[in-house]
Amino acid sequence: MKKIDVLYENDEILVVNKPAGIAVQGGEGIAHPLDKELPQQLGYPVFLVHRLDRDTNGLMLVAKNPVAAAKWTKLIGGKLVRKEYTALCAGRLSAKKGTIRTDIIQHGAEKPAVTHFEVIGEFRKEHEGQPLVLSAVRLALETGRMHQIRIHLAKIGSPIAGDDKHGNFRLNKTLRKALGIKSLCLTASQLTLPIEGKSIVITLPDEALCTAVLA
Repeated sequence: MKKIDVLYENDEILVVNKPAGIAVQGGEGIAHPLDKELPQQLGYPVFLVHRLDRDTNGLMLVAKNPVAAAKWTKLIGGKLVRKEYTALCAGRLSAKKGTIRTDIIQHGAEKPAVTHFEVIGEFRKEHEGQPLVLSAVRLALETGRMHQIRIHLAKIGSPIAGDDKHGNFRLNKTLRKALGIKSLCLTASQLTLPIEGKSIVITLPDEALCTAVLA
């Protein structure tokens, strides 16, 4: 398995760049999860404090001991850690900046969900004489529902490129053929951490989103 890059470290935590396709936590039928592979790479155990979807790549925080895990789980739950994402979406969004407030059904019940977005770029490609328009979007979550970003962007008609579960399967087939996009174009691109009275910001370049399009 490819080495997992460590982008930040102190006495309590690590911030790693989780590759797409790797599950965070092990379970039945899951090979090489991060919670097993990372300790083998580092030579000591790590403790999960939040999750990323298997298909989402990008920044993830893990703790080095149980005390730090409890502390950072509380900080994340209290929204003192700011998480931002970048997605590559189909088409043009109706506004350059805004908020999506649409309930999401989870565990048989409707849950409120709020996603803030800002369009940061637009890309136009030709394929077999037809235009393909894609928008790069920066997102911040006010709530943390499962697959929230994927569901919200699909609901406003701009599904994430490569999202076969919530997005446009037919379009994804075209994107694979035209641009070589084979996986979900969603990246956990920025973490802002409260450390010793300061805000430490760790950021991935936008190019981490989808090299085939942004290159």
